[in-house]
Amino acid sequence: MSGRTRAPGTYGVRLVRSKYLPLEPHPDSCTPDTFREFLSRHEGEPLAIDLFSGAGGLSLGLKRAGWTVAAAVDKDERALETHRHNFPGMSLELDLGSLSDREKLLSLFEGVKVDLVAGGPPCQPFSRAGSAKIRSLVEAGVREEQDLRKELWRAYIDIVLALKPRAVLMENVPDMGLADDFRVIRIIEEKLERADYATQVQLVDAWKFGVPQHRRRLILLARLDSQEFRWPAPSQRHVTLRDAISDLPPIPEKETGERETPYPSRQKLSDFAKVMRQDAVKGLVHDHMTRPVRDDDRELFSLMDEKSLYSDLYEKYKDDPDKARLFRYDTEHFTDKYNRLGWNELSRTITAHIAKDGYWYIHPGQPRTLTVREAARIQTFPDAFRFAGMRSDAFRQIGNAVPPLLGAAAALAVRQHPEDSATEPLHPFWRTVRKELTGWATVLREDDGWSLLPGPEMGAPQAAVAALLSTGRGGPSSTAEAMAHVRGLTSITRAVYAKLLACAPNAAARKSLERLEGIAGKRKPWEDPEKVIEALAFKPNEKSVFRLLMNNDLLLASQGAIRVAERVAGISLRASSGDEPANALNDGRVNLSKLVGAGDEAPLRMAAVRLLSLTECRAAGPSCTKCPLQSLCASESVLSEEQEALF
Repeated sequence: MSGRTRAPGTYGVRLVRSKYLPLEPHPDSCTPDTFREFLSRHEGEPLAIDLFSGAGGLSLGLKRAGWTVAAAVDKDERALETHRHNFPGMSLELDLGSLSDREKLLSLFEGVKVDLVAGGPPCQPFSRAGSAKIRSLVEAGVREEQDLRKELWRAYIDIVLALKPRAVLMENVPDMGLADDFRVIRIIEEKLERADYATQVQLVDAWKFGVPQHRRRLILLARLDSQEFRWPAPSQRHVTLRDAISDLPPIPEKETGERETPYPSRQKLSDFAKVMRQDAVKGLVHDHMTRPVRDDDRELFSLMDEKSLYSDLYEKYKDDPDKARLFRYDTEHFTDKYNRLGWNELSRTITAHIAKDGYWYIHPGQPRTLTVREAARIQTFPDAFRFAGMRSDAFRQIGNAVPPLLGAAAALAVRQHPEDSATEPLHPFWRTVRKELTGWATVLREDDGWSLLPGPEMGAPQAAVAALLSTGRGGPSSTAEAMAHVRGLTSITRAVYAKLLACAPNAAARKSLERLEGIAGKRKPWEDPEKVIEALAFKPNEKSVFRLLMNNDLLLASQGAIRVAERVAGISLRASSGDEPANALNDGRVNLSKLVGAGDEAPLRMAAVRLLSLTECRAAGPSCTKCPLQSLCASESVLSEEQEALF
């Protein structure tokens, strides 16, 4: 029997609303009417714009890295009140999905030299949790299936191309790339490269830059003045929760903290805590407030450590009448309903969900959830940074923010150095590689390669046969006879089906081709590629090969394709580097996305990469002299000085 479910409409503890915290504007803030005066006070300083700024996590990172944030734009009124208090410049409430609002922003910067445009288009539709929530709302008829927030990246890139800053920084959740084969990222990169920007995309672990939490983010950088991106050296040491929050005062049991609390005296501070306390009011910590907790939850929290699962605790105590009463949720569905953090560990990722439910963030030393200030510390907001609104507003702003230390690291990667003085348009490395790859594949397709690549001669019958034979070990050469039998056909007749079975290179290939039995001799199914997929019951890899050969834009992220991309990039495969396998695969997909790019010819390039992985660029004994990318490939050996500068 599993744990109970809480009765609807009950919480079991008196809910205490915090008072609204109003914040005055920064002394050097300005409005559109006084913006030119602001610019005159900051003449000669590198100016940045922060789009979709929220409370200003990324703005603070830009400030740390040396920029003056001239304008921040968002739709969240309370987040903008926070931004306006903590930063100079304009904090503008605009809807960047509106063309007229974008034009208002651009008109303010007419004739102004902007050095950097930064921002993170709303990420909820791209995150796994957000996608699940949106699906449920669509099914309930509450919202439209097409979420326009997905398209705000177009507004972002339109503003970038209109202002043509020296550098660009975009931050988002990894799923913005992973969920759609990096299609949006590839399109953005291609648009930037056409405007002569050199680009870089990375999946970055925030803890490597001093952020005390598990948080992986997608960072896209671009610059006009150089092809170098000089990230600060990543740390190999975690900043633990003990480093991050142990100096903050304990909160008495059954209390929720205060807006102002004295720091404990005579403490030995971690280096992180020293940085967080800089510029704060001496002796006082602000916003050290949490939510009230039920007595039974508090008791359950005391039974937990950082390794405890809610479901495991229930199994341990279900036969103890005194303890079994503490479990209010169905443990079959809520295995990790509560999560206690560990002093010597990184925190769980701080998200906007903390504004609604703090039970994923149980304090490592007290039976309560995190306070606003503790969450801010974990996101690397210093103690002097205040958040407008009520307690829930502050939690939401913190959870939605870019960790300032991560923002600073990414910004430093595009900071201008004296040697960065490109006087002519750059020739981005990956754009050059893609041009060579496209040229080679186009010539090959016009000759014997018609059966291996998407193109005019590749229809549903040809792609189906190629897909059915794609898992064989014989390689492309073993499929040549079969493909010759279907060349030029719009359907597969019974006679052709018999020929295909007769020329099958082995028993496994024959068994795959026998799946054509149901539609051989019919014309109608071949008119709809989706019906072909259904009729042939394609396995996932076969389906991908079929769609790719039918000119669908996708990343076929096989081990071989990733091997080609990483060899070109001069990065050895991470299987032996100690990285987690999932992270290694995702990082490999980033490099594959750079090699494939976007546009009408992306499917041709993807198919060409797949072909190279099966022929010239094998895992062992690659035939580099026959590879069309040989002159550009850094391989797994030492990079030349010229190539090294490109990464």
